[in-house]
Amino acid sequence: MARKKKQSLAALYIILVATAAIIFLVRHFHIKNFQIIKPEVLYTSGQPRGMDYTRMLYKYHIATIINVRLASEHRKKNWHNEEITWVRNNGVKYVELPIEKANYFPNIETQDQFLAIMADKNNLPVLLHGSGGEKRVPMLTAVWLIKARGYTVEETAKVVDEINDDRKITEAEMGFITRLAN
Repeated sequence: MARKKKQSLAALYIILVATAAIIFLVRHFHIKNFQIIKPEVLYTSGQPRGMDYTRMLYKYHIATIINVRLASEHRKKNWHNEEITWVRNNGVKYVELPIEKANYFPNIETQDQFLAIMADKNNLPVLLHGSGGEKRVPMLTAVWLIKARGYTVEETAKVVDEINDDRKITEAEMGFITRLAN
């Protein structure tokens, strides 16, 4: 009886250790809100961390990282220093196209800058990121889909919906996408 109890405890211990290892690996190698918009051209995500950068470089060959956060957001956490150090050490271009959180629709200047970056094949593939769950990345992606790729409003809305994950497209966002197409 005591032997069976020891075996059961050992099995439980092994299961717990294996579960903890799996959770660690998933968190360690999981890029928040990562989406492939067009393979070898455009990817979107939340804020990469730690090994995410290396994984993206080797798996997706990211040449340029575009960050849509404001400078004031950089001070909240140390992610900015990590990102700047990593891009410098790995020969990846880094561009900041700050978009307000409250008014998350990119203005014409930001749209033009983004389209120019995307038009230069030396910048591809691009990772476009903000923090997680923000609305800025999907709206800037919509600009590229409509103005550079010729997507329809419906096709663009479908991609934006995928980037948004659980959040539905708002009426204002549909209006923005529709205006881009006209």
